Amino acid sequence: MLGAIIGDIVGSPYEFDQGDKTTVFPFFHADGDFTDDTVMTIAVARALMDAAGDEAAAPALLVARMQEFYRAYPHPKGSYGGRFLQWLTSPKPEPYNSWGNGSAMRVSSVGWLFTTPEDVLRWAAISAEVTHNHPEGIKGAQAVALAIYRARHWQRTPEGIAAGKDALYDEITTRFGYNLSRSVDEIRPHYRHVESCQETVPEALTCFIESQDFESALRLGVSIGGDTDTVGAIIGGIAEAAYGIPAEIRAGGLAYLPPDFLAVLKDFWAHGH
Repeated sequence: MLGAIIGDIVGSPYEFDQGDKTTVFPFFHADGDFTDDTVMTIAVARALMDAAGDEAAAPALLVARMQEFYRAYPHPKGSYGGRFLQWLTSPKPEPYNSWGNGSAMRVSSVGWLFTTPEDVLRWAAISAEVTHNHPEGIKGAQAVALAIYRARHWQRTPEGIAAGKDALYDEITTRFGYNLSRSVDEIRPHYRHVESCQETVPEALTCFIESQDFESALRLGVSIGGDTDTVGAIIGGIAEAAYGIPAEIRAGGLAYLPPDFLAVLKDFWAHGH
């Protein structure tokens, strides 16, 4: 989950196509900070830990925690989407059939908290459905959570990671129908700021598959432009599971976070993650 948060921070200065579509940039830019993506990633993790596997209780806890953390951080770097903001401030929030990439950027904890692919897929859907109950919104969350779950179980050797990526490519394209055939170099020239799962998750997965380590994964993600904080959050969550996070980058990311976020991370790590 920390990988997703670091991806959000690294991508944040370049959102809305403000970068130069290059992999050469200051990794922790002076203008970087956590955005609403991190706020909701923390909220979902807190809610799922509170639910402790109770599927009936989880939706209400997700709503409560997401609204609670929004109230604590109503104006992070970046901004909450318009419809999502209405949901966050509603006394009786209801799902609004969204296929936006918010369901995919906040789901990283699911890939760590559950122990079977079936549970990961089910809980990814639960985390999405309180807002993103459109099939594409659910699918995006499931694809990212499953990729994290799979990457956690790869051998951290060049051969193990390469084999894992090949298997992941096949599973994601077969199960979810995403097109992962384009290279990052093919994506980059024409990619733009877009907020749908179906035009964010495949691109993020491609950047991860072409990467060599945690840092290169995020540099590739930022280099395609567009919704770079969300692309970074998706890639960072998967890259952490596959490669781990170098100590210097880990420390750099943690330095941005307030005490209540660090407390949630501490509880998350106490669960063995």
